Amino acid sequence: MGESTGRAQGILLLAVLAAVISQQVLVPVLAPLSREVGLTPVELGLVMTVAAVLFAVTSLFWGRVVDRWGHRRVLLTGLATAGLGLVGFAVVAQAALAGLLSPGATLAGMIATRSVVFGIGLGAVPTAAMALIARRTAPGPERTAGIGRLGAVQGVAVALGPALGALLGFAGLLGPVWLAPVAVLVSLLVVAFWVRPAPAAPRADDEPGGAPRPVRPWDARMWPVLLTGFLAMLSLGLVLIVVGFLVQDRLGLDAAGTVRMSGLMSFLSGVALVLMQGVVVPRLGWPPVRLLRVGLPIAAVGLLVLAVAPGVVTIGLAMVLLAVGLGLAMPGYTTAATLQAGPQGQGGVAGLVNATNGVTFVIGPLGGTALYTLGTGAPAFVAAFACLLGALLALVHPALRSARPEPAATVGP
Repeated sequence: MGESTGRAQGILLLAVLAAVISQQVLVPVLAPLSREVGLTPVELGLVMTVAAVLFAVTSLFWGRVVDRWGHRRVLLTGLATAGLGLVGFAVVAQAALAGLLSPGATLAGMIATRSVVFGIGLGAVPTAAMALIARRTAPGPERTAGIGRLGAVQGVAVALGPALGALLGFAGLLGPVWLAPVAVLVSLLVVAFWVRPAPAAPRADDEPGGAPRPVRPWDARMWPVLLTGFLAMLSLGLVLIVVGFLVQDRLGLDAAGTVRMSGLMSFLSGVALVLMQGVVVPRLGWPPVRLLRVGLPIAAVGLLVLAVAPGVVTIGLAMVLLAVGLGLAMPGYTTAATLQAGPQGQGGVAGLVNATNGVTFVIGPLGGTALYTLGTGAPAFVAAFACLLGALLALVHPALRSARPEPAATVGP
């Protein structure tokens, strides 16, 4: 990998960091902010769900566009759109707190800005970054390491964002709300000035009589990889939403104690996830299928421990095991997906992967909370089954057993 490509990848990872932090920094203030402006928890949930749905759906669009526009143009468009959405959200929040908007108008404004505009723009950022890494790295350890670093950067943002939002909360509810668009717009300027356009990859439609072959989720070699990734990510989505409830119910804590203990569990698992993806996976140099075959069973063990864990030590151990397992499996799944297409199809692959991930975080929270009503261990048991099913797919399905770099033309129609 050349120096200029390495610098471009570093800036892209910085852009991903800024974009995800801009999303996560709002986490500590959304609930109290919604109450201050007269929104119900269901209405706040609607704001978040619409954003997640649009992120998933538009990731497919951005994936196709990356292959035509190039990563720089897509990244600039996505960051500008996301920044515009966050500025609009801050204006709506400021006006609502000042009593200038009714609760109904506030909800409509938040959906239009935070859900629609920001959700559409956010989908472009990790899609462009993943497409560039897949296109500019050789299939094998180099690509797996690059994908792992991308996952680690997102993990760092997920871990640091809420902490930064809580810290800025001392300046008032609007401190994190106004910081979010600033972070995105600064990264937009960095990309605009320091990332040069990359030469276009060869495309099938440039050849006489040729036509581009899009990568479809139902292609013979793609659907098993996407299904395995869906099962892995779903296991995370099912339990993340209920960890706070589980900690409070198992340990008998009050609200303040639950916040502190849940924060500690999130921190431990976040550190483990980042270390696995950013440090361990690049050093191991394992092929994607081995990462899946080892990582998913480890995650399943962690989930089974979580399902029955009686105390703080066992809950913490379970969360770390889950993070270690998924920290291995997620780069394996993403890298395996990139091997199902040639250079001209990596944008489409990135869109499919990010859309799959986005769908799990629409289904996961709803499924996790519904399962929790059946028993505190039910979400973890179902998540463990999903991991084991994914491990079985990685063990027996030919598309995963033989994951290797081949041109997109070998993918079924």
